[in-house]
Amino acid sequence: MKAVVLSSGGVDSTTCVGIAVDKYGAENVTTLSMYYGQKHDKELECARQIADHYGVAHIEKDISTVMDMSDCALLKTGSLEIEHESYDKQIKENKENGGIVTTYVPFRNGLLLSCAAAIAVSIYPNEDVEIYYGAHADDAAGDAYADCTPEFVKAMNAAISRGTYERCTVKAPFLNINKAGVVKIGISLKVPYEKTWSCYEGKDKACGVCGTCRDRLAAFKANGIEDPIEYETR
Repeated sequence: MKAVVLSSGGVDSTTCVGIAVDKYGAENVTTLSMYYGQKHDKELECARQIADHYGVAHIEKDISTVMDMSDCALLKTGSLEIEHESYDKQIKENKENGGIVTTYVPFRNGLLLSCAAAIAVSIYPNEDVEIYYGAHADDAAGDAYADCTPEFVKAMNAAISRGTYERCTVKAPFLNINKAGVVKIGISLKVPYEKTWSCYEGKDKACGVCGTCRDRLAAFKANGIEDPIEYETR
C-alpha cells in the first residue's frame, strides 16, 4: 500500500502526513502540493519543509489557470478581501450569498483530489493507494466549506475509486473530529507544527485574526499547549 497526501503545509494536512508515515513508512508516502493561484507561497514553502522533515517524496504542480476566473479572496485574481472574523460570524454576515465565506475556492478540494488520483495512478501504477486530505468537522460546520463535508468525501471517494479501477481511495481521517482533535493526534505523533503555516495572509508572522488563525489558536489552547509559530496578534 502507498499513500499520497495533499499537503498545504498547514496543521491538518501535516498531521495527515504524520499519520501516513507512521502507518506505511516514509518510503511509501508522497506529498503533493498545488499552486492554484494563491496570493502567497508560504504554504508551499512549508509543505517542502514538511516533506524534508519526514524524508518523503514531494511533488508540486501548477494548476492556477483553472482558478484564474475566480473572485476568491485567497487568489491573486480575486478582488474580495480576507475577512478577519470567525467563520461563524462570516457565515451569518454572508447570508445573502448563501453563507459562503470569501475564502471558499470554487471546488478546490474536488480538483485537488482528482489531480491526486491521476498522479497516484501514474507514480504507483501497480499499487493500491490511499489519498489523504485534512478536511475536519470545523471546516464543514455551517457549510463553511462544502468540499469538506461527509457528503462530499463520500461522493469523491466513490468516483475516484471507480475511476481508478478501485486502486485509489480517499482518506479523510478527521472528518468527524474538530481541529482540537486533529492537534491532539498530531501531538501524539510528534508532528512538527513549528514548521507549518495556516494564516491566509502571507506576512512574516501569522495575523492571528483571520478565520483559520482563530481556529488554529483555539485548537492548541484546547490541548493546553501554546502554538509554536509566531503571531502578530494572539
